[in-house]
Amino acid sequence: MATPIEVKVPDIGNYQDIPVIELLVKPGDSVKKDQGLVSLESDKATMEVPAPMAGIIRSLLVKLGDTVSEGSLVATIEPADAEAAAPSPTPKPKPAEAAAASPAAVSAPAPAVATAPRPDAEAFVAKPPITAAPVTKEAPLHASPAVRLFARELGVDLSRISVGSGRKNRLTKEDVQNFVKRALAGSAGSAAPASGDGLRLLPWPQVDFSKFGATESKALSRIKKISGANLARNWAMIPHVTQNDEADITEMEAFRKKLGEENKELKITPLVFLIRACVAALKKFPSFNASLDAGGENLILKKYFHIGIAVDTPDGLVVPVIRDADQKGLVDLARELGEISAKARDKKLGPADMQGGCFSISSLGGIGGTGFTPIINAPEVAILGVSKSAMKPVWNGKEFTPRLMLPLSLSYDHRVVDGAEAARFAAYLAQMLGDIRRLLL
Repeated sequence: MATPIEVKVPDIGNYQDIPVIELLVKPGDSVKKDQGLVSLESDKATMEVPAPMAGIIRSLLVKLGDTVSEGSLVATIEPADAEAAAPSPTPKPKPAEAAAASPAAVSAPAPAVATAPRPDAEAFVAKPPITAAPVTKEAPLHASPAVRLFARELGVDLSRISVGSGRKNRLTKEDVQNFVKRALAGSAGSAAPASGDGLRLLPWPQVDFSKFGATESKALSRIKKISGANLARNWAMIPHVTQNDEADITEMEAFRKKLGEENKELKITPLVFLIRACVAALKKFPSFNASLDAGGENLILKKYFHIGIAVDTPDGLVVPVIRDADQKGLVDLARELGEISAKARDKKLGPADMQGGCFSISSLGGIGGTGFTPIINAPEVAILGVSKSAMKPVWNGKEFTPRLMLPLSLSYDHRVVDGAEAARFAAYLAQMLGDIRRLLL
């Protein structure tokens, strides 16, 4: 009998404490190399831990609801004879502690993992534990990453909460909510939310809706729970302004249909032209291809062009990123867009697929509407919303002619971008889409 080989969580990017949402095998099962053993779900991606070799599962060391990080042990495999002598290397484990919890309960208590602070603002959660005062090694304050994220969204300093109501005095989401309620009621004195002093918000209304008629409770998907917190933060903390414009895409649409006939194996959508046009506009207006630093005093100008594309899935909205869009042609973009959209709908996106975006596009053109206000995807400073194109009469100087017009809605961070610059960006974008030959310049 070959010596069992440990299977550990591989590199999953800047993510920590990812919940186990599905067990794909059980002890005694025979598996092939690269076969999925367990499924993990981060804020917007589902990933599988693959078998490093063919063999038999001898033990499964995690259960539904456990949280794992890179290097966490998940199973042991007795390898097939041909592979017993040369098992695949596994990453060096990192300290981690798993706790059973319901995978649907985002605020369920989970062990805190002490790690060095990560500079990547898009990391799922990677913050060192915040301890309550007085701090002692015998009585550290514990809170799950989801609770810490929730507290940061509300601007609550966890060190102000003396004790948690969860198991082993862990802080829960309810503890944070109760602290905010006390602060708003004036009973918390100087313990008001640290970063929300300027937001004098009323408590959320507590209503028994069943008094008015029949009701049904339906849990939000994990993606919507995480996205909701991010959207609330972005809307509250970024001064949004939306610039609306229209682009004449009559000629572009004719060329798109011709290109589709020549590449029938691909779906050539208007979105690929929008990506190319946005890259051209980002090059001309570099302040749109930037992010504010953590202190809000410096602008980080980016020399690369990674475009996020909002994709509608049954579980909620995800934004995978097409990297180096400036180096790809229309056909290449169409192929990659189709592949990454399929991965999003199948919940196969990895952490790297959704990081590093410079500018996002949210297209509702296939559904309808004449305009909307897309919410900026921090730490980006702008996002383009696209609505349904419509044939309209346009005056050409002599007469009205039918033209296919595409509504554009550009939301921008007014701390970084002035209104005049946003208007120029939108006008330039419309010009690029109106004469696609300019994209070759």
